[in-house]
Amino acid sequence: MNITFDRRRALKLIAGSGVTCATCVALGQAHAAEKKGHGAPAPAPAAAPAAEASAHGGPGAWSYEGASSPEHWGELSPGFKSCDLGVQQSPVDLSTPIQTNLGEVQIHWRSMTPAVVNNGRTIQVNTPKDNFIVLEGERFDLLQFHFHHPSEHLVSGRSHAMEVHFVHKSEAGALAVIGVFLTPGRENTALQTIWDVMPQAADATAKTGSTIRPADLLPVDRNYFRYAGSLTTPPCSEIVNWVVYRAPIEASDAQITKFAHLFPMNARPAQRLHRRFLLMGRS
Repeated sequence: MNITFDRRRALKLIAGSGVTCATCVALGQAHAAEKKGHGAPAPAPAAAPAAEASAHGGPGAWSYEGASSPEHWGELSPGFKSCDLGVQQSPVDLSTPIQTNLGEVQIHWRSMTPAVVNNGRTIQVNTPKDNFIVLEGERFDLLQFHFHHPSEHLVSGRSHAMEVHFVHKSEAGALAVIGVFLTPGRENTALQTIWDVMPQAADATAKTGSTIRPADLLPVDRNYFRYAGSLTTPPCSEIVNWVVYRAPIEASDAQITKFAHLFPMNARPAQRLHRRFLLMGRS
């Protein structure tokens, strides 16, 4: 089963969660209008599956500044058109969510000694097989996780120091990405294991000197935002089930500065929510 967190699925979740009738009626009317052709425009065509498998879309002349910055991504390649034309783009400002019972995100990540890659746009940790989550009954396998500075998602207009994205893919080809904010505080032991071998040069790879538990990069508070979105980098494919935890984890000022020295800005600006539902649940 290839799930997409669309308006119909969101309405079913809302209907079963005790949201006020007025809210349900308004949302139902909006959904009915869309069925008649008066809602948001259809999503832009998705890019090739090979590009969708990576959160960073493979090679390409895109960046975060100048003529190849986010506002120009849609002009750089025919495969990047969703970056301009899409109506389910990410990141977004996570504000005024609808409280509902989304159910648990079942996380099955084990200890690992992964490869750490500087791909020229971020630090990416490539994970071994047999790490996965279960979201609405469907298995998504963990491919990698990577970091952004500052955070890509906002919370009521406010950014965090950093954000880590755990990228998962289902057998059917859909993606599920778990986002976690990082805020200045105590040194993060799990993060430091990665930072100790962080390659300084682009296209360089290193191996962590000791095992890490990716789950140590999750907050204790498992309240989370949920919405349908896209990759936050080209080709901006709208195939992502987003789960973003509300509570941040801590990292020391030195840890944040070390990443920022390599990547002063690798965050796409927040995109319009359009007619999507933004829900809040608990894992």
